[in-house]
Amino acid sequence: MNRSSSFRLDTLPLFISLALFCAHNNSYAEDAIQFNTQFLDVKEGTKLDLSRFSRKGYVMPGKYALQVMVNQSQITQESVITYAPENNDNDNNVPCLSPELVAKFGLRANIVEKLQWVKDKDGACLQSHQLEGFETQTGLGQSTLTVVIPQAYLEYTDKDWDPPSRWDEGISGLVFDYNVNNQWRHSAHHDGDQYDVSGNGTLGANLGAWRFRADWQADYRHQNEDSDSQNASSQTERDWDWSRYYAYRAIPSLGAQLKFGEDALTSDIFDSFNYVGGSLVTDDQMLPPNLRGYAPDISGVARTNAKVTITQQGRVIHEAQVPAGPFRIQDLNEAVSGDLHVRIEEQNGQVQEYDVSTASIPYLTRPGQVRYKMALGRPQDWDHHVQGSVFASGEASWGITNGWSLYGGGIGESDYQALALGIGRDMAVLGALSFDLTHSRAVLPQGSEYGDGSIQGNSFRASYAKDFDDMDSRLTFAGYRFSEENYMTMDEYLDAQSRDDDRVRSGHDKEMYTLTYSQNFTDANINAYVNFTHRTYWNRSDEDSYNLTISHFFNLGDVRNISLSINGYRNEYDHETDDGVFLSLSVPWGNDRTLSYNGSYSGDDNTHQVGYYERLDDRNNYQINVGHGNDGATMDGYYRHTANFADIDASMNYQEGEYVSGGLSLQGGATLTAQGGALHRSGITGGTRLLVDVGDDADIPVGGYDTPAYTNVFGKAVLTDINDYYRNQVRIDLTQLPENAEAIHSVTQATLTEGAIGYRHMEVISGEKAMAVIRMSDGEYPPFGAEVRNEQQQQVGIVDGDGSVYLIGVNAGQILQVLWDEKPQCSITLPQALPKDLYGGLLLPCQDVPQLSAR
Repeated sequence: MNRSSSFRLDTLPLFISLALFCAHNNSYAEDAIQFNTQFLDVKEGTKLDLSRFSRKGYVMPGKYALQVMVNQSQITQESVITYAPENNDNDNNVPCLSPELVAKFGLRANIVEKLQWVKDKDGACLQSHQLEGFETQTGLGQSTLTVVIPQAYLEYTDKDWDPPSRWDEGISGLVFDYNVNNQWRHSAHHDGDQYDVSGNGTLGANLGAWRFRADWQADYRHQNEDSDSQNASSQTERDWDWSRYYAYRAIPSLGAQLKFGEDALTSDIFDSFNYVGGSLVTDDQMLPPNLRGYAPDISGVARTNAKVTITQQGRVIHEAQVPAGPFRIQDLNEAVSGDLHVRIEEQNGQVQEYDVSTASIPYLTRPGQVRYKMALGRPQDWDHHVQGSVFASGEASWGITNGWSLYGGGIGESDYQALALGIGRDMAVLGALSFDLTHSRAVLPQGSEYGDGSIQGNSFRASYAKDFDDMDSRLTFAGYRFSEENYMTMDEYLDAQSRDDDRVRSGHDKEMYTLTYSQNFTDANINAYVNFTHRTYWNRSDEDSYNLTISHFFNLGDVRNISLSINGYRNEYDHETDDGVFLSLSVPWGNDRTLSYNGSYSGDDNTHQVGYYERLDDRNNYQINVGHGNDGATMDGYYRHTANFADIDASMNYQEGEYVSGGLSLQGGATLTAQGGALHRSGITGGTRLLVDVGDDADIPVGGYDTPAYTNVFGKAVLTDINDYYRNQVRIDLTQLPENAEAIHSVTQATLTEGAIGYRHMEVISGEKAMAVIRMSDGEYPPFGAEVRNEQQQQVGIVDGDGSVYLIGVNAGQILQVLWDEKPQCSITLPQALPKDLYGGLLLPCQDVPQLSAR
């Protein structure tokens, strides 16, 4: 059966009968329905159970497990709602909306203060008809209670964002995320083989609102030297580090995150350094999406298949294998700030290194609001040894008026202090501009590389950001900074305190310009992107780095969407310069295949390649390139597989007469809770995830915005493409369900706090479909409209006029309840061996047996 056109066959008899053969009776209360049974396709004298259909929206008194919606947003997956008469009116049963449930509606504070409550034996219920336009709608068929609330009564909402009252802290559990990369290289000259395995990840636990985390990173390197010589030797290096231990939680009432443990200072004003202590930082991720900052953007070019490692203060924050060509990494956490170090390890043995500044856009705040960041602790080095004395830091930005922000802060310990003051202006169509001044004072030890005694200096900074909507372009960040020679950052001060005689001062910033700009020329089908940084130092030579990409999309005859791009780059680091140009031509060949030409020009190292790319399906793709370089023929291949438990990348390189190399990476994780667990693909290590439970059914496809994950043998799947403080919608892919599975609830939503393990149960019925006839012990049959439910109290059928019923999701030997008059009346048992023809009509006796309880 084509699932795209499928419908609920179990409700078909009632739907046709009730929709076509019912009449409105004006003698009843408003919305009451009287059924003219002579038009129903049933025999004379047939017993009917139509009470629950007699009035529009009528709900029998009692308790119901319902999914609660506010307008179009789900706020609870399942809440027990009590329905009782209002004002002793038995014809009008209303839901009891408890204070705990109403708190999740997101009502404005001034509205909540005026609400009136009705007390009963079970607690308090919201009194009806207080707010104009406020109403409830119950859909028992979908197990939903929809609360319709005019927007004027609600806090700020966005189509993809919920107010704090609806945020979900998730459930308790354990997490383990990993990213493992393996690279090897065999030399054709017998001058040594290399083998390297590196990895990083996070081990953690969630307990209520608290997230406990430990980040790890490891590296194993083995190298054989002069393998053909009698004096052959080998060298092995092993390294394992727990890079930091920390715990954090969200403080929704403050719009901030509280963190304890080891961390790098998060600041929009001061440079970062490692410390151990505590911090309270307003979290931009808690803001609606259009008010948030931006995540760092890392771009570069890999001449061959390569491993890209991004570190901050020695801690690995991102590592991945990339194919040859330009790459752009945009999935770093928004909380990352300060300078990042990028290392590109080519499979041909070459290494590129450079630094990237992640300076944020101007530090502006909405009128009347205050954003702040505070930290207290002691600095420490990479080996977890504390340095210096206790320090404290604090900074804030205050929205003075519409468009103007005043910001500043301070940081200091016994022998180092720094103060900053700045002002920002949102100039609307002209963009956003800020300017600040920072003054530092430091007392240095005798003989320090930075000087002796007490020194003072200033640093000036200007920043600008602008979206040019009319030009379809974005100037993400443009900034200039000048630091006097005696100005010191906290990190430089700590470096000066080091007693390590072998430690050499790495650099002392003087000037820095930075620019990130993108432009789309729609009419010409041209996209341009540039990232440029110029840095000068007081104690070493200048450094420039840039990345410029221009792409053109065009059609040629019947071939459409041809892409031509050129990428130029320069990286200067540690007195070395790497310049290059990468040219790429991509020609689509069908829907899932592409032919390409790549040309790499870098000094005397020039390579030309033609390639073939094919997307096999949603989970597999590969690329093969062959070409010629300065040293002879080249060949490389890249394969990516998106498994249910991990993302797997494999690559291979061959250079004629030089080497053969390869790489393999796995990125995934494991999550375990009291509700179950699963192996899964990984997003941000240690980050937010959602555990989806469909009961005991395996191979059910569930997903958010990425490739669906399939439930394991325990009926569990973990999704990691989940955004913090963002309304994530998760659905079961009905087009890929197993043949004998039916989804009762195929869509759910979750707005999770950072690091949470969310949990959602989605009802799925798995089993055979069958036609049956139900007979009672006295030879009669249940009334028309009676329900058939399984042990999970899921409806699997509705009885027709002659006792016939179409059953879904049933299994051999299963016991089912038959209900009418809103309670179980008898039970039926399916045969231990189901017949091959399940549509021939099973005869099922309905007998009195003890009632089943839901699992």
